[in-house]
Amino acid sequence: MSSAAYRASATEFTAVSLPLWREVFFGLEWVSLRISPVFYGFGVPRGDGAPVIVVPGFLGSDSYLSEMYNWLKRINYRPYYSGIGRNAECPELLAERLAATIDQAWSDTHRKVKLIGHSLGGTIARVAASRRPTKVNRVITLASPIHDVRVHGFVLAAAGVVRQSVMERHRKKEGVEAQCYTGRCTCEFAREARAELPASIKRTAIYSKSDGVIDWRVCLDEDESRNIEVEGTHVGLAFNAEVYRQIARLLANGR
Repeated sequence: MSSAAYRASATEFTAVSLPLWREVFFGLEWVSLRISPVFYGFGVPRGDGAPVIVVPGFLGSDSYLSEMYNWLKRINYRPYYSGIGRNAECPELLAERLAATIDQAWSDTHRKVKLIGHSLGGTIARVAASRRPTKVNRVITLASPIHDVRVHGFVLAAAGVVRQSVMERHRKKEGVEAQCYTGRCTCEFAREARAELPASIKRTAIYSKSDGVIDWRVCLDEDESRNIEVEGTHVGLAFNAEVYRQIARLLANGR
């Protein structure tokens, strides 16, 4: 079954059986990154000072992407943290916060922005980019759901807890729907998350078939040439030397 057909077959958030236990090995990826020449800027193309925003995944904050942030600085980019806070909030609100960071990076540099999003952060990056098509020229997603969500049951349960918290905080807030954090949500974010990015924005999806959190098949772009497979865990893609190597190549390609 093609990736397009696979995605079209699901409309709900779905719990699936995945090897979540593999995620304990993300520490090995972190160690391997720290001893890799790539981490220190050797053997990868240098940047040209362009602005790059890193976006954290579900339940995470900008702090766990500090290695990537500092690495981007080492290879001569101007990195920015997303500024979205903890990724445990209504995605519509998070996308608006990220759009504000895009505006700031654009204002600071007068150059188009590149986005790197891990997990749900990649989905948020795609939506924010679609809202700022004249200010963004590339989105790189790392194990990010595109159109559908098929995850380990533990993650789906955690999403349910976040949903309850969102509803309690924003019960009367305009723009936060009762179906937030479900596949039935019809807010602007949900609609844009299911849509394709504008053609002017380059996009690449990096994924791992060893992912223990999300079904790797929902992380694929419909255009197979835009997909890059690596070995690693879901969490570990944020600390993976091969991922960093691919990011450096993609950022330098087609400046």
